[in-house]
Amino acid sequence: MNIIHAVLLGIIQGLTEFLPVSSSGHLVLFQKLFGISEPTLFFDTMLHVGTLAAVVVVLWKDIWTILRKINQPLTLYLIIATIPTVIAALIFRKPLEEAFKTGHFLGFAFLMTSLLLIMAELLAKRGATHGKNAKNAATMGWLDALVIGIMQAVAIIPGVSRSGATLSGALSRGLDRDFAARFSFLLSIPAILGAVVFQLKDVVKGDAAGSAVGVAGGIGTAAMIAGTLSAAIVGFFAVRLMLKIVREKSLWGFAVYTGVLGLLVLLDQFVFKLVF
Repeated sequence: MNIIHAVLLGIIQGLTEFLPVSSSGHLVLFQKLFGISEPTLFFDTMLHVGTLAAVVVVLWKDIWTILRKINQPLTLYLIIATIPTVIAALIFRKPLEEAFKTGHFLGFAFLMTSLLLIMAELLAKRGATHGKNAKNAATMGWLDALVIGIMQAVAIIPGVSRSGATLSGALSRGLDRDFAARFSFLLSIPAILGAVVFQLKDVVKGDAAGSAVGVAGGIGTAAMIAGTLSAAIVGFFAVRLMLKIVREKSLWGFAVYTGVLGLLVLLDQFVFKLVF
């Protein structure tokens, strides 16, 4: 992998980690398009570190508020919402690793993201996601957090958007649109951190290919740094953009994009076979 590929993958990771279009799905897709077949576990870990830094910088006030008073309902809700993902990741780790390598379910997963976004907007219209009746940190409950957490657990499938799934869960439960976006991005911190810890364990062991060279995939230091920085910088702007979009606009455009992308991937997988 050269520096240009690393930067492009960093941009894709930074943008799609927070826009509801699935970062994992896009990384699998573009690695196929670029013809990258060498193990990239350590590189993927560093891209996640970049996006983790981005969300921490943007939401530092929210994070500081939580850290100053850990014993508050919001902390509990974030823990409750994280548990289903941890359980799913532990149970389905091996099949998920295979799904990342092959991309067999990518088309169907993109379509699932599209359906989730459509469902979110339809349910949000029926509920109250604006005004005094919308739920916030003070009025949401443990069941709201659990539903959002279950939706995040579904998004461990490559191609199903984590932010799209959690936003769908939050809006369907009547959370205020701005708070729904912030809760989703706060929830991404333990999710991304967990992914980094899982990957680093394999990096240390060299499990990806039995050696440090295997886990790094032969990627040079310059390419690694370039990819991480591009993921962090683009991720910073993506978080700010997504907060504005969720607050002021709808998710219909993302639903159309992931729906069309899913159909194109399925056409290639079953008909053209140009990439898969």
